[in-house]
Amino acid sequence: MPIPFRDADEAEALGTAGYLRIDASQDNRVFRGALFLVNVRGEPIEFTYNEVKIPSTFLWRQEDIRRHAARNLTTSLLATCRKVPQFIICLAEEVDHQLFCNEIHLSIPVGRIASPSKSTPHSELEVQADIEDPQPLHLFWFPGKPADESPENRLLSKLVTRGLLLEPFDRALVGLREAYPDQVGRDPTE
Repeated sequence: MPIPFRDADEAEALGTAGYLRIDASQDNRVFRGALFLVNVRGEPIEFTYNEVKIPSTFLWRQEDIRRHAARNLTTSLLATCRKVPQFIICLAEEVDHQLFCNEIHLSIPVGRIASPSKSTPHSELEVQADIEDPQPLHLFWFPGKPADESPENRLLSKLVTRGLLLEPFDRALVGLREAYPDQVGRDPTE
């Protein structure tokens, strides 16, 4: 007879968190993105990636290139990801507020992480929350912050407690470097 047990982490019940990375070549002609899903323990669940090449930069306004690439990468990653995470978080320095507030609307919350020491443009449609990880961080949520007792918020709290709020971004970048070894991405700690 098996010994009864229960998963103390509620790993199945809490679901997964999605980490969106978008990395650009130095000349802004190639953009690569990854959507990395982890569970509450930080274990990898799914990794999807893609790249977009901008053929002729002289036809583009500089401010539109990154937005175009981010939108195309994100839609392709969302379309190929087989699981639906509880939320997606991304780095505010890589994803501006227009992507999820104006161009792509998801049925799950999206949080953009920013350091309070940097001036981060954000939308009035986003809800700001502050987190200690252990350094203070701003999280700009759209369409809103997960409710306090929701599975999304419990998952986020456990990820923060375990030091997994930012670390999966590093693994996603390593994954992109392995998938596309011809181009080195930026280090997120730079």
